Amino acid sequence: MYIPIAAFIASLYVLAFVFDSPVNIFTGLRLILGTQDVLITDYMAVGGIGAALFNSATVLLVTLTVLRIANDPLNGFTIVIVGLMGGFALFGKNFLNILPILLGTMLYCKVTEEPFAKHVSSALVGTSLAPLVSFTVLTEGGWGMPMLGMFIGLAIGFIISPVCAYTFRIQNGMNLYNGGFACGMIAMILVPLLSSRGLAPTRALHWATGLNFQLGLFLYALCAVFLVAGLIVGGGHHALYNYWRLLNTSGRAPSDFLRMFGPAPTLINMALCGALATSYILLIGGDLNGPTLGGIFTIIGFAAYGKHPFNIVPVMLGLFLGGLASHWSVNSPSLQIAGLFCTTLAPMAGYFGPFVGIFAGFCHSAVVLFAGSPVEGVNLYNNGFSGGIIAVVLYPVLMTAFKRRIPELQDKDYFDAFMSDEPLYPRFRHSYRKTHWVNNPENAVQDPAPEHTEKGKK
Repeated sequence: MYIPIAAFIASLYVLAFVFDSPVNIFTGLRLILGTQDVLITDYMAVGGIGAALFNSATVLLVTLTVLRIANDPLNGFTIVIVGLMGGFALFGKNFLNILPILLGTMLYCKVTEEPFAKHVSSALVGTSLAPLVSFTVLTEGGWGMPMLGMFIGLAIGFIISPVCAYTFRIQNGMNLYNGGFACGMIAMILVPLLSSRGLAPTRALHWATGLNFQLGLFLYALCAVFLVAGLIVGGGHHALYNYWRLLNTSGRAPSDFLRMFGPAPTLINMALCGALATSYILLIGGDLNGPTLGGIFTIIGFAAYGKHPFNIVPVMLGLFLGGLASHWSVNSPSLQIAGLFCTTLAPMAGYFGPFVGIFAGFCHSAVVLFAGSPVEGVNLYNNGFSGGIIAVVLYPVLMTAFKRRIPELQDKDYFDAFMSDEPLYPRFRHSYRKTHWVNNPENAVQDPAPEHTEKGKK
């Protein structure tokens, strides 16, 4: 996986110099590094498209280096990390404000005597609070403020891993952006502590426009590469057959599509999800810029870990209807971003059905606009925080209602269903199960039901 990730990083560097001159790129980088990064700070508006892409590539290079040093076993969540880090490096993360958080997690591993590989994903997800580091460091007040900013970054990195582990359990896999919920809870403590001492962050709005053609061409070309690669790797019809199996999953976390179905269906899913997200922004008359490109990168990343067209479309539709029903426009900056990041609730649609997904998206359209108010925009994964609130409230209510009508849903998730001969849902029979593995035992290497082979029984 290192080679294709490195190729993607190289393509971002090349595009940066295609879109802008070296002088403008490095001038823009100085502006980006000198910004407090509170939401919504579009780096394409602050430093230009070339500087934003250069920063994204550099953040990804740091990320890849950290993963290599940690010797982290690469899987579907690695693609999520690449999407998150590369996407949010276009509006909030830079290659300096993420470092204290990473060092904080390394310190945590040193104190607990645990391998860094076990917590490296949490450390990278915890950089959602990187704007809090930038805000504190760049606030006037002498040398004490940079020192305070460094200390806050170290503290966030030190506590993020145990907090993420706990919040994952209480959301029951229904909110894919678990890190956003965990970071939101941490910010709910840190921001009031700072505000009570006169260090209150102030929301910002830097929003670039007029880049739809350039960025749209880049995104559709990227999706086309993923699609062609998936079809070539998977052998055409076999890849499409496995992709249909992927579409029948709920997406409930953890759903590592790369390990469960292999690279071909995952690449096809990344292509279709990315094209769908790009088309949504263009169809509502939105803007392709740093924040929306970051949302599309995130969807592409999570297409390897829970999202697919069948479970994200209902949620996006629900948010669109919620936007129409409110006094905000669906193409306002906040709702454009929410229209992409609301797909954190995709497991709601995949697990309970499309109508529940629409309702969850409708709720998200309102909750997300107010959930970030207490933390004043320092949590980049604010949609994850909002999605966590909705998941924690809706899941127990829905389980109580659905278990009376569909007993299979009670205490059953995607993996439980595939480890038995019972259907995942009453309407999906998966008649291929027994014949697929019994007649072709070698397929059990990729398929998520190895008990159908003698090797799996052991």
